[in-house]
Amino acid sequence: MSVLPMRAQENSDSKGSACVPVRAVTEEKLAFRAGEKMDFVLHYRWGAINSDVGHATVSLDAVTYNGQEAFLCSAYGRTTKFFDLFFKVREDFKSWFTRDGLRPLKFTRDTYEGGYEARNTYVYDWSAADPHIVADVYSSSSGQRFPYIPLTPCTFDLPALFFFARNMDFDAVEPGRKYPMTFAIDDDVFNVYFILYGPETIKVKGLGTIRTIKFAAKLLEGEVFKGEEDMMIWVTDDDNRLPVYFEAPLLVGTATGRMTGYEGLKHPFTALLKAR
Repeated sequence: MSVLPMRAQENSDSKGSACVPVRAVTEEKLAFRAGEKMDFVLHYRWGAINSDVGHATVSLDAVTYNGQEAFLCSAYGRTTKFFDLFFKVREDFKSWFTRDGLRPLKFTRDTYEGGYEARNTYVYDWSAADPHIVADVYSSSSGQRFPYIPLTPCTFDLPALFFFARNMDFDAVEPGRKYPMTFAIDDDVFNVYFILYGPETIKVKGLGTIRTIKFAAKLLEGEVFKGEEDMMIWVTDDDNRLPVYFEAPLLVGTATGRMTGYEGLKHPFTALLKAR
């Protein structure tokens, strides 16, 4: 259905490519506001295993970064104490991006996954003659590096990309068409493809029956994800565009995530047809 993702610098179409169509990204037009918080439960299925294995929170705050009005997204995830015995995971992402335009400013990552460690610190230098990310990158497998990462207007870190994509203009997006965007992690920049499927009403455990828009995102192939299959995402069919459910194929088994709680929404949760 869609091609494998590749490093953006290796894709001849990546330079100058347009971002996915979005609604206005001025602060007053955004799908979210400072004070929003989302809680998620992570689930794993493989053979006889069919269990909740972790939880995550994503929160958004209003801050000032180097004199600019900015949002700070804090995303934290961890496995439960029981599953720590088998594969302990801790993920701590922070992303600063402008309130108007959602331009990324800084990103930090502190990851522990079953003995593997990774830490990223990015500072986005938009004012340079050749815009780039000033990166300090460490992993337990490769040590510390200071890579040169090129920067385009459609390059994001993962949290900034997540919030930018919530403002996607579904009226301007063609179902089935692949829309590329780029994001940076570690010392590489990659393309990810979004593919719109359309409206679907689903039941989400802990929330209820919800009108959603279903779309796919092509995953990176690596040590965890398969790469040849798409991650499916369901967001609320209202002005909040809340990611209430996702499903991702792994090298072994399938991971799913569901929203279990929320607060500080900017818009009424009109997509919720029946609670619980």
